[in-house]
Amino acid sequence: METRGKFRIDPGCLETDGVGGELEVVIPYTEPLVTAEVLRRLPALTAGLNARVSLIAVHTLPYPLPFVCPALVHAHLVEQLTELASGCALPVHPQVVLARDRMEGFRYVLKSSSTVLVGSRRHLWQTQEEKLARSLARDGHKVALIHVE
Repeated sequence: METRGKFRIDPGCLETDGVGGELEVVIPYTEPLVTAEVLRRLPALTAGLNARVSLIAVHTLPYPLPFVCPALVHAHLVEQLTELASGCALPVHPQVVLARDRMEGFRYVLKSSSTVLVGSRRHLWQTQEEKLARSLARDGHKVALIHVE
């Protein structure tokens, strides 16, 4: 099966395609401890690069509900993302996206050929995060799966 993007597992570093070492990195919010670990490893992965980092949480809303996020839920999610972002040595831009489907939310927010770091716990079976990573790579993004213990 041919993929348009790149898929790497636990890379030692990230690289850019262009001149100047500028890199846009997107980190999908999965769970607090896993996302915090990916953010902790981020400075080593982007060493020597001018990295702009976005932390994206997709808040899914089922179809019977109206397409609005209750203020308390939104505030709580923003607070979680802001707290996680403050723990990173690099500047991180947190963002919450509303969508009917998690994958569609990421497809909406990601620019073409984005560099995406997906954190996942190691399991014997394929996790939702690994499925997300492979799907994003098929969509043409450069994806790195970061395993967290």
